[in-house]
Amino acid sequence: MIKRKHDAPTTHLLARSAPSRRAVATGIGAWAALGSMAAVLSGCAEEKKTADVLRTPDERFANLADYNFAPHYMDVPSDMGPLRMHYIDEGDRGGDVILLLHGQGAWAYSYRTMIPIFTSAGYRVIAPDYIGFGRSDKLKREEDYSFQTHVDWLRAFLQSMQLKNVTAFMYDWGGYFGLRIAGETPELFDRLVLSNTQLPMADQGGMEWFLKFRERVLSAPEFPMGKMVNQGTINKLSPEIIAAYDAPYPDESYKTGPRRFPMILPTTPQDPPVAANRAAWEKLKTWKKPVLTLFSEMTAKTAMGPEPFFEQMPGTQGQPHALLKAGFSIIDDQPLELASRILAFANNKT
Repeated sequence: MIKRKHDAPTTHLLARSAPSRRAVATGIGAWAALGSMAAVLSGCAEEKKTADVLRTPDERFANLADYNFAPHYMDVPSDMGPLRMHYIDEGDRGGDVILLLHGQGAWAYSYRTMIPIFTSAGYRVIAPDYIGFGRSDKLKREEDYSFQTHVDWLRAFLQSMQLKNVTAFMYDWGGYFGLRIAGETPELFDRLVLSNTQLPMADQGGMEWFLKFRERVLSAPEFPMGKMVNQGTINKLSPEIIAAYDAPYPDESYKTGPRRFPMILPTTPQDPPVAANRAAWEKLKTWKKPVLTLFSEMTAKTAMGPEPFFEQMPGTQGQPHALLKAGFSIIDDQPLELASRILAFANNKT
C-alpha cells in the first residue's frame, strides 16, 4: 500500500491521546467534504470535456473496405484537458519507422494499401489521425481548432511516441504541420518524403484558387469528405471506399475539424501561423538529412509544385525525385508506386 504523507503524524497523535467523538465526527466530516469537493471538481472537468468533445462510436469503423487495423490511442494535452488521439501502429516494434501523415478530407484510412507493404518489408508503421479526424476526438466548436493547436497536438504525439529512425511521409496537410515541426524539432525525423505539400506562408501563389475552393466547400450544406477525396483522383473510388472515408462522421456536428482546416490556412502575411512558419522555413535551409519529393504531375511548375524544396533544403540534392501520373489525391491514385519509392528511399541508408 502506498504510504500517504499524513499517515505518520496521525498515528503519532493517536498514540498520545484518544480523540473525542466530536473531533472524530468533525474530522470525518472534513475529509468527507474534501472528498465530495474533489468529486465535484473532477465531475465538472469530465462534464466540461464531454460538453466540448465528440467521440465517434466504434461501430462506425466495423467492416470498412480493405481496412483491418487495430486502433491505438494516446492522450495529448489541450486547454480542454487531455484529448484522445488515434493512430495505427503496425509491424515490428523494433523496426525502423515509416510515419504516414494524412491530408484534408481524409484520415489514416488513406494508407490501407501501403501499410501492409511496409510491414512486410520489416518496418514499423505509425499513422495518426489529427484531432478532429478519423477515430480521434472531435471538438464541438470549430473555433477551438487553430493551425498552432494542430502543430502542438501532433508534436506532443510524436515526442511521446519516442520513435527512432523515422522516415516521414508528409502528404498535403501532413506537410503543412510536419514541415513546421521539422524546422522547429528536427530530431523527430531522419528522412522526409514530401508529396503535394508546402509550408504555408501566404505568399506561394495559388491563393485565388484556394479562396474559391474554400468558399465553395464551406457554403455547401454538407462538408464533402469522401467525395472530396474522390474528386481529387484520376482512378475513381468505389462507393464502399468513399463511405469508409465518411465513416468517422455520423453527421455534420462531427466535421468541425475538416470544416475548420480551410479557415486556419494563412491567406495574408498577418495571419497567426505565418511568422512561425517563415521561421521554420528559414531553419530548413540547413536541412541536410535526405528529402525525397513525390508529387503529382499536375503540380509541376505551379504554386503547389516541388521546386521550392529543391532550392531551400540541401537534403533534396541527388535524390530520385518523381512526378507521378495522379490527381491531387495521389495516395489513392498511386499507392503501390508511392510505397515502392518510399521503401527504396527508406532502405538507402547512405
